[in-house]
This record gives sequence, C-alpha cells and structure tokens, in this order.
Amino acid sequence: MLSKKLKLLFNPYLLGVGLLLSLGSCGENNQYKQLLADNYYLIEANESLTETLVHDIFSPPVASRIYAYPSIASYEIVALSAPGKYASLMGQLNKSKPLSVDPSAYPKANYQLASLAAYYKVALQLIFTEQFLIENRDNLFEKIQSAGMPDEEFEASIALGDAVAEEILAYASEDNYHQSRSFGKYTPTEDLGSWKPTPPAYIEAIEPHWNKIRPFFLDSASQFAPEPPPAFDTIPESTFYQDAKAVMDARINIDDEQEEIAFFWDCNPYKMNVKGHVMYAEKKITPGGHWMGIAGIAAKTKKLDWKATSETMATTAIYLFDGFISCWDEKYRSVLIRPETYINIYMDKNWLPLLQTPPFPEYTSGHSVVSTAAAEALTKLLGEPFHFVDSTEVKFGLGVREFDSFRIASSEAAISRFFGGIHYLPAIDNGVEQGKGIANLINQKIKTRIE
Repeated sequence: MLSKKLKLLFNPYLLGVGLLLSLGSCGENNQYKQLLADNYYLIEANESLTETLVHDIFSPPVASRIYAYPSIASYEIVALSAPGKYASLMGQLNKSKPLSVDPSAYPKANYQLASLAAYYKVALQLIFTEQFLIENRDNLFEKIQSAGMPDEEFEASIALGDAVAEEILAYASEDNYHQSRSFGKYTPTEDLGSWKPTPPAYIEAIEPHWNKIRPFFLDSASQFAPEPPPAFDTIPESTFYQDAKAVMDARINIDDEQEEIAFFWDCNPYKMNVKGHVMYAEKKITPGGHWMGIAGIAAKTKKLDWKATSETMATTAIYLFDGFISCWDEKYRSVLIRPETYINIYMDKNWLPLLQTPPFPEYTSGHSVVSTAAAEALTKLLGEPFHFVDSTEVKFGLGVREFDSFRIASSEAAISRFFGGIHYLPAIDNGVEQGKGIANLINQKIKTRIE
C-alpha cells in the first residue's frame, strides 16, 4: 500500500499498475536522493540570505560576517562526511577548536541535508528578518520529505546539522562582534583632509571599530596595512590635487561601457533616492554578496557536487571576511576625505559623482581589497581561465557581464569605483595589492583538501 507521501507525488491514473506495485512493494522512495543530487540547494539558501541582507540593509563588513559563519557550518558537515578527503576548518581558524561532534552518533543522517540544516540554523541567528530564509528552508525540507526521505533519516540529518551549528555559533560569539555594538561612534574631525559625511543622507561613518573583529587567518587587522595615501594638499601641482582632478575628469569623459561597469559593481546598500523632500532607500546587494553570488555561479558552471560547492562558498566567504577587516582597519587609520567632498570644496561646488558616495572613509577601496581576495580564492579552487556569466545583479535590475577569469572580474570591480567617482586611483591600486597580500597569506594557511 502506498504511503501518504507517495500518494501526493504519484498520480495513479498516469502511472502503470506495474510501477505502482513495484513502489508499494519496495517500501522506500529514493527520489529525494536524486533531488539532492540534481539541485544546488546551498546556493539557493545563499541567495535567500542575500535577499534578507538587502532587505535588512546590513553594512558590507557585517554582511561578510553573516555570509561566513553559515558557510563554514555547512562546510564542516562536508568534512565530517568525507574525513579522508576534506579537512575541517575548525582548528585552523584563529582561536578555533576542533569540532567535538561525533558523526557516528547520527548513523542515519544524510550529510547533504545536515549541511543545509547547519547553514540555515547559523544564518537565522545572525539576521533580523527571518521570513525569507525560513520560507526557503521550510520549502526545501518539505520537498525532501515529500520525495520520500524516511523520517528517521530526516530527523538525524537535522540533529547533526544543529549539533555542528551550535559549535560554529559558539565560535562566532567570541569574535568581538557583539561587544563592538556598544563601542562609540566615529566623530568627524576638523582636519581638512579627513572624511566628512556626504550627501544626500549624510550618514554617519559605519563600523569604525571593525578592525577589532577577530579575523579567520590574519595575525592582526593591520598585518597588510598598505602604504599611506598621498599627502593631503590643495595646491594644483600636488599629487593629491591631481588625483582628485583625475576623478573629476573621468566623470566628465566617461563612456557608455565605463558607466555600465560602474553601476554593475555599485553594490551600495546605503543608496538613497531623493524626490523633492522625500528620501527613500534603494535596495542593493553588498560587494561581498556579489562575490558570494559569483561563487555560486562558478559552482554551477563547473558542475561541482554538493561537497565542492560548500567548499567553494565557505572559502570565498573566509577571504571576503578577512579582506573587510583589513580594509576597514586602514579606512579608519587614514580616515581620508572622499573625492566628492574634496572636489566640491576646492574645484567645483556643483560636481557630483556618478555613484552615490558610501558612508565611510575613502582609503583603501573596499571593492578593490575584497574583490581581489575573493578572486584569488576562486582562482585557487577552480583555476584560470574560467569563463562565467555574472548574472548576480539581474534580481536587482541590472544586466549580466561575461568574464574569462575571476581576476579579470575583480580588476573590473576595482576600477569601477574610479569610474563611479567615489575613489582616487591610489585607493584602488593599493587596495588591489592589499587584497593580494591577504589572499596569499590565506592560500598558505588554509587547507580544505587532504592530499
């Protein structure tokens, strides 16, 4: 006799009697295994998390943290599932301890479902609005159960995922994030070359204490501090003035492709639109969210299995996380004035950048640092050349762009900030070098594969 789940899945008027008898006699429907094999459910979960981050308007550094810990939790199940092939990150990450979870206590667990369960559990603890992620999780779990996963297997999988998630959450709780929520705000100074809030919203500087967050692999936030920016000056012959003039001239002479590149990589979750006296936020993805999207696209392009997909997502998230810590350390050391402010005071009071200036100091360029780091992570994992179509921004009203390598994409992301009028060239050039240094260090330290 058919179970209730099978009755839901199979219409007896469309199936032959012999098939029905066969299904009834075997007592088990393995369709769920094919569902798990054929779909990139982890990437769907990441996309749902991105939707949440856009909705809640998390800052780029905080978003990188929210991407990282769920991805690590997911990957840790991979390491448990194939201990002879994949190495656990716990014990490698700064101040982490090896997992104490014993997988033999969950003999009926499906590791792929456990990996997803761990991801959801951690992610839900790090966000405000839970609706999107809960709907995504519940729909997935219902699909798997309806496709015939036995109750014992389902329950063991969730239990294993929850056990790993609890240890990752405990590790996350010690990274100084929660303590940093009570740290003081940044107060702009009267120094002529220092950062000031920019129009239209004049938002206060975000995350001035992000360098106090524990990195995953860096020895300290300042380990890859770049050379200082050019000395502030207002004399037309000075390097600083000429750097600002280059930004202004680029805005004047911008061509269609450069403009498309600037908007494609904007990734400013603080973009504000003004109509008359009304100001409202425009929902945008963060830079880290864009690169997590690229990681998912790369996994599909390469047709990676669920284990390698989880490895790719976790590794990318780790490089992004340390990249933001390093970048933000420099931002609040140099606290450099933005081109918009400088140009309006010393060159042209009516000049506006193509993109809206984000609310934090200029040097170095976050896009340059984290895009370079992420690209190096993906290149190490998946190689070069690697052709892919970046459709990450389609959901947010933009088109697609094609690239033949992750490094080419990261170079474009970096220079996009110059085209957008929000960064001087030294912030981009030195930001790229900063990102390379971070990536090279993590490349030497991280080990996900057992030789």
